[in-house]
Amino acid sequence: MIWTPRVTVAAIVERDGRFLLVEELAEGRLVLNQPAGHLEHGESLIDACRRETLEETGWKVEPESVVGLYRRVEPTSGITTLRVCFSARPVEHYPDQPLDTGIERAVWLDRGQLAACADRHRTELVLRCLDDYLAGARHPLALLAHA
Repeated sequence: MIWTPRVTVAAIVERDGRFLLVEELAEGRLVLNQPAGHLEHGESLIDACRRETLEETGWKVEPESVVGLYRRVEPTSGITTLRVCFSARPVEHYPDQPLDTGIERAVWLDRGQLAACADRHRTELVLRCLDDYLAGARHPLALLAHA
């Protein structure tokens, strides 16, 4: 049997002390998450970060560093996900762009506001990635090779 983890990307986007998040429907609940999604075949991790953020928020971003790599096993299904979390700077907003299916809206929250609603986080990685970013975790994009 071949074990294949799912690969996802996520973006920490900061503006004026607030962070770009999405409210999305997941498993029948309205939850908060960083702009995030699955790596597509033939796509670089950096391009996936740009694409997912634009599709989910209407914001064009430019990834600047890798915050970290996070392995998570879904408690109910046992599916393993490898999340590559980036820090990215906002470049331009396209407010009229339709958002991905399941995304209700993009919101900007500070760390305190996000922590206050931890029961609404999609997973524990939402706050973990943000806290790693705030602690200064930054690795160069050159860490990622795309052949």
